[in-house]
Amino acid sequence: MTAKLIATHPEYDRDEVDRIVEEELSAIEHSPVQDFLLVLTERAAKKRLKRAAKRD
Repeated sequence: MTAKLIATHPEYDRDEVDRIVEEELSAIEHSPVQDFLLVLTERAAKKRLKRAAKRD
């Protein structure tokens, strides 16, 4: 997932993208619905990266 996000957001380094992915996953990992954790994590990380890019 990190490699895919870096490919679409090359302005961020791997460590920052890894940190964002970990934060987003930890925010939902205890939710009752476990089927879509990776998809939801990727979607949330993409949103954060896009918001950060707009601020820069």
